[in-house]
Amino acid sequence: MDSQYWNDRYINGATGWDMGRVSPPLQEYIEQLPNRDLRILVPGGGNSYEATYLAEKAFGDVTVLDIAPVLIQKLQEQFKYTRVKVVEEDFFVHAGQYDLILEQTFFCAIDPALRPDYVAHMHRLLKPEGHLVGVLFNRDFTQEGPPFGGNEAEYRALFDPYFDIKTLAPCYNSHPARQGAELFINFIPKIISTCTDSY
Repeated sequence: MDSQYWNDRYINGATGWDMGRVSPPLQEYIEQLPNRDLRILVPGGGNSYEATYLAEKAFGDVTVLDIAPVLIQKLQEQFKYTRVKVVEEDFFVHAGQYDLILEQTFFCAIDPALRPDYVAHMHRLLKPEGHLVGVLFNRDFTQEGPPFGGNEAEYRALFDPYFDIKTLAPCYNSHPARQGAELFINFIPKIISTCTDSY
């Protein structure tokens, strides 16, 4: 599932995850944010409906990250007259400090073996009072992924070492195609001591 894999999926229109609009739970969350100066990251941004919505709402520091060149070219053209930055880069090597990271079908697109790395890197990318907010699938998939599913118990065990779990609950306002199959998350990074003093 490298850049060529995702590039081919976009070229061939094999984007069944694409809802054609901003995720309703994320739209509702964005609408209640008072600070338009938040530094925001949208990793694995895809067609970036969330970034489009953020731009429409005058958020001024939004970065979209993806690895599919054909998609990056499209997004750079789409956002060239906005303040949205489009970056072609692997999430796991991306560096920065963000107030808010929006998760929308990125977690489910990576190999589950990489999930611990995802959690640790999300923690590194967030400012101490930052938020990881988004939706995760609350179901398993019978076909070979992506997407890859999971459940609340798995996610709690995975994220708890690095994040305070403010919200991890079934979505009440999912897109009709995902009703009953999404969990809304709002996680705040824990302060993790790196002290290695010895006596």
